[in-house]
Amino acid sequence: MTIMIENNKALQLEVAELMVQALNLDTSANEIDPDAPLYGDGLGLDSIDILEVALVISKRYGLQLKADSENNHEIFSSLHNLTSYVAANKAS
Repeated sequence: MTIMIENNKALQLEVAELMVQALNLDTSANEIDPDAPLYGDGLGLDSIDILEVALVISKRYGLQLKADSENNHEIFSSLHNLTSYVAANKAS
C-alpha cells in the first residue's frame, strides 16, 4: 500500500510538471494543490488549457482522451482526479 501511495505521489508530481511545462504556468509543480479545481478559482485553467493538458497527457501516457467524453469534467476537475485517471488507464 505504501508503495502505491508513493507511486501516485510521484505520478502526481510528474503530471503537474507536464501541466506547468505545457502551459508555461507561473507556478511550480510542487505548488499545485492536488485537490484544488483546475478550472476557474483553483488553478485558473480554461478550456483551451485543458485541451493542451489532454494532448500532453495523451502523448506521454498513451491515453485516449476524447473531447466529447462525459467523464472529462470529473477527470479534469483536479490534479488528484487527473492523476488517478492516468494511473488507472495509462499504457504499460
